[in-house]
Amino acid sequence: MELSSGPSPRLNSISVHNNDIFDSSDVQLDKNAFDHNHHHFASKSALEILRETVRILRYNLSGFMAITAVLICPVSALLLSNFLVDHRLVKRITIRLLLVVKSSGLPLKPFVRQSCQKFSEMAISSTVCFPLFITLLLMSKAAVVYSVDCTYARKMFDANKCYVIMTKIWKRIVFTYLWACTVMVGSLTLFLVFLVTVSSLLSLIGFPPDFNVYFAIIIGLFFSIFLANAIIICNIATVISVLEDVAGPQALIRSSILIRGQTQVGLLIFLGSTIGMSFVEGLFEHRVKTLSYGDGSSRIWEGPLLVLMYSFAVLIDIMMSTVFYFSCKSYSLESSHEECQPVLEARNISPAAPEVQ
Repeated sequence: MELSSGPSPRLNSISVHNNDIFDSSDVQLDKNAFDHNHHHFASKSALEILRETVRILRYNLSGFMAITAVLICPVSALLLSNFLVDHRLVKRITIRLLLVVKSSGLPLKPFVRQSCQKFSEMAISSTVCFPLFITLLLMSKAAVVYSVDCTYARKMFDANKCYVIMTKIWKRIVFTYLWACTVMVGSLTLFLVFLVTVSSLLSLIGFPPDFNVYFAIIIGLFFSIFLANAIIICNIATVISVLEDVAGPQALIRSSILIRGQTQVGLLIFLGSTIGMSFVEGLFEHRVKTLSYGDGSSRIWEGPLLVLMYSFAVLIDIMMSTVFYFSCKSYSLESSHEECQPVLEARNISPAAPEVQ
């Protein structure tokens, strides 16, 4: 289904101000709602990106829900339940981390123990679930990016075209994801090595253990900001690898350049998504893993409900990253009045080839 053509919001400003890009009565795109002034777009906030994400979700609701049910929900269920995680291995790694922390001069306070345990669980879970991340989750990201691209092109989601496009761009998406994982693992490793080294030096100099704790907290706060920026760059790089003909380190460099000047918006988006997913994870931990009513019947409906909530939060996070990419892109490009066509279809489906039904 193709809607009426008009100036592409991907190349013009996609800011909406007080008007919706969709008509509330029939959930269709309003051509007159787009603002073509790039200077107004520069002030687009994370809240406005969230509002636009919701409008896009309303328009292609069936497509996004299908992606969530088929691709995101299985990964969410395994992540929340930790079904594949060997808790004995987590315990052994936690003990080794505590030994390293103790040898560096840091006192084994409760929050230090909890941090080591959470880090161990995250490391084991990420390693065990990596095959799912690089298949289902990565396919869901590509499909969501395609759906958002179709919405901006005033077209409906087409599963057949999405499959054809994904087969053509799959290698560069995986290549970019592997580089993003390398960046994240390298950043965490450098942080831990730096923290242990500096804490050991402070202990040798003669600083008290409590001072080492405060120093570790301060360093952890600065590293959290750095890690958040790295995650944003990696997320946008994944979007770029889907929509543009770049991959790997080129996509990461392109991402860091593209979000320059709008890092604060990206941080707010990341903070909101992290809070939302962490809240659902906490509910699952408390309501499903810890508590149950009598015979445990509450888990029968609370578990699937929380998995759906977590999957929806992941969907919104991917959509907001994509909208954020388009917002940065439209601000950096000049206005274009070409015929509106999805970026992925224009680049990956040859005009001479028969149209996929």
